[in-house]
Amino acid sequence: MRSSLASIVRNWTIDDIHYALTTTIQKRGILKSSETYGCSWSIDASTPFSISSIHWLRHCTMQFATSLIYGPNNDGSKEICHVKNHGIFSKYFRTVLMRHKIDRQCRGFVVNSLAGSEDGKLEMKLAVPLQQLQEARIVFCTEAAIGHNQEAHPECNARVPAVLEGLEKARLTPQFRHKDVIRLENFSSATVDDIAAVHSKYYVRGMEKTLSEALRAAGAGMALVDSVIATSKMGKEPPIGFALIRPPGHHAVPSNPMGFCIFGNIAIAARHAQQKHGVKKILIIDFDVHHGNGTNDAFYDDPDIYFLSTHQAGGYPGTGKFSNIGEGAGEGTTLNLPLPSGSGDEAMSAVFDEVIVPVAQRFKPELILVSAGYDGHVLDPLGGLQFTNGTYYRLALNIKALAKELCGGRCVFFLEGGYNLKSLSDSISETFRAFLGENSLASKLDNPAFLEDEPTLKVREAIHQIKTLHSI
Repeated sequence: MRSSLASIVRNWTIDDIHYALTTTIQKRGILKSSETYGCSWSIDASTPFSISSIHWLRHCTMQFATSLIYGPNNDGSKEICHVKNHGIFSKYFRTVLMRHKIDRQCRGFVVNSLAGSEDGKLEMKLAVPLQQLQEARIVFCTEAAIGHNQEAHPECNARVPAVLEGLEKARLTPQFRHKDVIRLENFSSATVDDIAAVHSKYYVRGMEKTLSEALRAAGAGMALVDSVIATSKMGKEPPIGFALIRPPGHHAVPSNPMGFCIFGNIAIAARHAQQKHGVKKILIIDFDVHHGNGTNDAFYDDPDIYFLSTHQAGGYPGTGKFSNIGEGAGEGTTLNLPLPSGSGDEAMSAVFDEVIVPVAQRFKPELILVSAGYDGHVLDPLGGLQFTNGTYYRLALNIKALAKELCGGRCVFFLEGGYNLKSLSDSISETFRAFLGENSLASKLDNPAFLEDEPTLKVREAIHQIKTLHSI
């Protein structure tokens, strides 16, 4: 353990140390305003820590970090560390180190971590340097939630690995695409306070069994929002984000899990964008086969978040009627379009052109978030629509173009449903191809033999009804 830790310490950067120290200080609350550790590195009452001497930091921090790892009686640390309760402090510090694997193999810095700047202010560090984000076309992260699993359940822990395997076979991963595709690996979990923007704290604390993985999933979405918005603020078109995460989230309600969902990942990310980045108007598009009742309810009276859902009529959870359009100040900023069973590519193309585009143009969002459910695929066991890999390619291509037109390309997708592992992985590979501006391979993947005639007349009636109701 000693030699491996020493190897890690030697490869640290100043930013790595900022993160580890800040996390330890924030979580343990051990240091008091009068305590100092090492020359000019001090704790004051206003911030977790401040740095008044960058010169000292560059030359002495490795020694101090080593003292934290080995304890107060090794490596001359008695002369370095003046912190009371050193043993507790260093034990937690070592835990942070090993949990987050802070070494030079990391691609960047931990999202949402706070680092001290020279003037003592706190800054957020991104999981990938901005320069890399500016050159990327896709940025994604994953949370497979391997421990969150029920045998023979459709929302199983094989979903995200199947998607990653499909992307690998399609040569759509960073290994093959280099700077065009970036994977965030060192993002922070959401905190209880982050989740409490949408859910009750009582509910969050009662979810001990799956809490860690669900917090990671929510944190992944927040990290992508951070990355996309930060890149756009540099005057560059940002990469499109995709949170390949589970558990999914769009059914979760404030005080309960529901429909395979624990926390409302996309709703939490939307609140995060508003509260941390000053984004005001957000459009959420949900094309899962099931109505996103949790997201619907979270913003039902909010005029600044427009929730637009297309879903199979009469399906789970039985919500999302035409007449559900929001209430109070939010009346008119919820749009629910139930599609008749058997609707497919033709239906979705018409809905996008005649409903989604004009609604988005009228609302003028600053950010587009997408609940990307792939259970509308014709082969999915839990749905009754006839979407194909080609449908999802065109949806991704069109949403990307819409985001570029309306909000400078700010867009993040969140994985929701999709339970046939083959169609799920193929559809997400098609989504990535659309993001990269590459030709679709759907003609080689889709089998027309599985498709029946679409209920064109019923689709036209549904579109007419929604256009009349929302004055489109």
